[in-house]
Amino acid sequence: MNKKSPVSRSGRFQSGPAADVAQFTESISFDWRLWKHDIAGSIAHATMLKKIGVLKQNELSAIVKGLNQIHKEIATGKFQWKPELEDVHMNIEAELTKRVPAGAKLHTARSRNDQVALDMRLWLRDEITVLLGDIASLQRALVSLSEKNADVIIPGYTHLQRAQPVYLAHHLLAYVEMLERDCERLWDCHSRVNICPLGSGAIAGSTLPLDRALVAKLLGFVNASGQVQLTQNSMDAVSDRDFAVEFCAAGALLAVHLSRLAEDVILWAGAEFNFIKIADAYTTGSSLMPQKKNPDIAELARGKTGRVFGNLMSLLTLLKGLPMTYNRDLQEDKERLFDTADTVRATTRLMAAMLNNTKVNKSACAAAASDPALLATDLADYLVRKGMAFRPAHHVVGAVVALAEKTGKPLNQLTLAELQMVDKTFGRDALGVFNLKTAMAKRNLTGAPGTKEVAKQLARWREQLS
Repeated sequence: MNKKSPVSRSGRFQSGPAADVAQFTESISFDWRLWKHDIAGSIAHATMLKKIGVLKQNELSAIVKGLNQIHKEIATGKFQWKPELEDVHMNIEAELTKRVPAGAKLHTARSRNDQVALDMRLWLRDEITVLLGDIASLQRALVSLSEKNADVIIPGYTHLQRAQPVYLAHHLLAYVEMLERDCERLWDCHSRVNICPLGSGAIAGSTLPLDRALVAKLLGFVNASGQVQLTQNSMDAVSDRDFAVEFCAAGALLAVHLSRLAEDVILWAGAEFNFIKIADAYTTGSSLMPQKKNPDIAELARGKTGRVFGNLMSLLTLLKGLPMTYNRDLQEDKERLFDTADTVRATTRLMAAMLNNTKVNKSACAAAASDPALLATDLADYLVRKGMAFRPAHHVVGAVVALAEKTGKPLNQLTLAELQMVDKTFGRDALGVFNLKTAMAKRNLTGAPGTKEVAKQLARWREQLS
């Protein structure tokens, strides 16, 4: 037999929901984390209600005092959340009304539909701001590791095969660029999060003369020019979750970049590459093999990408068949949004900490970068400078590589006679192509991994992130 919950939604019902229904429909187990924003929104709403004459000054003062007391109790862990009150909004409002009789007026011209939309926007606005700081910290860690190893050259890879030489700093700065685009996407998302929905009511606003602009100003919903940002359609305002989807999409792309960085770290930390050593505090051992040192932070960063993708797909699926306007399905949006924010923030912070505790094995990098085959394209460029078209030059150097393999020699140890057996265009200066320092100095196009260009990019990012 189902026991009845003691709480009723409204006077329409003669009893509360059955206990199993209450358990199934509660959201306080996860939406409690909106408490700070719910209280801020309530104080702003109460201030507006005083301005339009719904509240008296003494009632406003009592409500604000009561809400501040509840704020303090929640912050110190003394507040008792009650699952039977369903969600964060009712928990706070019920406690306020118990302490302050005027609290019964607080919900005037407000629905939980526009209230939760407000709370989510306020919460996400703060999360984006903090995440942007976390990303900047990761960028600084990448730049710092680059600067400490500014002279280190490694093979660049395509198809995970050695391709051409690049500075390690150039490789790391590629991720700084990716992360910067993530920041731009998040700032762009922030502009659409930063729009105030309060005053939309359940679906159709209110017949009371609400001052929505005042609430928006009090809560900081203004653009860079100081203009108030208000939703323009009450039905859209209470059912819109585009901003949550957009954040989860930006978070998914950030997770992709973190995962790609993690993959490089995992490869470089392996014995076959041996390019880096991660500090013990950011690795784990094996339960069986005592010699193991596993890059678990990077592996988890790679693995957590899947849950971030899943959150995005869950939100998209949740929304795709909903009719206007608010439907209870939307209760399912919060856990997905919260999890994406938590996951990308934690991963970003831990990746930064790991990189700050990583050292580069310069000798292993130098050994890998000494492979003369990395400069095969430079040898083709040599022929181009001699007047040969690139396609024939590419073919000629391919034949030189085949000759080196046949004779068992590295490219840079072929004699001039052997080079001229393939093509007479080769001169005595051909073997100078294999001077790695000279080769890197020649790569001075914007965005190239040349010595001067990489130094310029490092300086640019150092200044930008300072």
